[in-house]
Amino acid sequence: MSVVAWIGLGNMGGPMSANMVAAGHEVRGFDLNPDALATAVQAGVTAAGSIADAVIGADVVFTMLPKGDHARAVYFGEDGVLANTDTTTLLVDSSTIDIDTAQALHDAAAEAGFRFVDAPVSGGMSGATAGRLTFMIGGEAGAVADATTFIEPMAANIIPTGGATTGQAAKICNNLMLFINLAAAAEGAVLAERLGLDKQVFWNIASVSSGDSWALRTWYPVKDVVETAAANRDFAPTFTTTLASKDIGLAIAAARATNTPLEIGEHVAELFQRLIDEGEGGKDCSMIVKLVDGTLQPQA
Repeated sequence: MSVVAWIGLGNMGGPMSANMVAAGHEVRGFDLNPDALATAVQAGVTAAGSIADAVIGADVVFTMLPKGDHARAVYFGEDGVLANTDTTTLLVDSSTIDIDTAQALHDAAAEAGFRFVDAPVSGGMSGATAGRLTFMIGGEAGAVADATTFIEPMAANIIPTGGATTGQAAKICNNLMLFINLAAAAEGAVLAERLGLDKQVFWNIASVSSGDSWALRTWYPVKDVVETAAANRDFAPTFTTTLASKDIGLAIAAARATNTPLEIGEHVAELFQRLIDEGEGGKDCSMIVKLVDGTLQPQA
């Protein structure tokens, strides 16, 4: 059994830390949101009053945070990870953040004498709960190998990606493809219905044909076709539009930095922004279908 410090206990970090508890580890967690912390405690996580309290004596620190700014604050702050953790402790950041911040975390950790990996995940809330996430791990080979042993209770796939920030690069590119596929599934679904196809019959065809994608099989944005789809629950979020907008924005920023045109990605980003502008940022990103079928009415 190891001592695990977990910073960030939201929709992903909460169930991930619970799986670490289930695997027999002692997990000390911290989150600024008292409700998230209380939920984690119900799953067996020990509440810490601060980052410093969580990391003392830990074998590994996991961070799962919404944005790069949050990651910088958690690692670089006076009360943060680098200032309060022993350098023998392995640091694993599983947030999805910008490449520049990921590099800054690697550089600062190395300068302070820490082993650090960027290890973002794919699989969403359902994968986090089931312990079936895909981890993409970037960093020095020894640190990646050490991180793998801790990650196993949370993962279906653990894939080393190369050096520093390559885990984030893989996640950014993967999510770009995901959101483009989601938009394509929405357009295909609406057009098929308007051409007179039964919604289940069309999905049965597309899911075993060249139109198939993870988004189609898991997030299909039409009610009563795919059990896991948010469309069945009035688009209660499995992955919010605000987070989707953030993630595709990371891809666009990386593309501009590398002179890579993303014409389709830019358009999908505009669709997410339209949902946010209409006050739907907290709903599931598959609500993009409402912009295709015309049922989302602009606010007065």
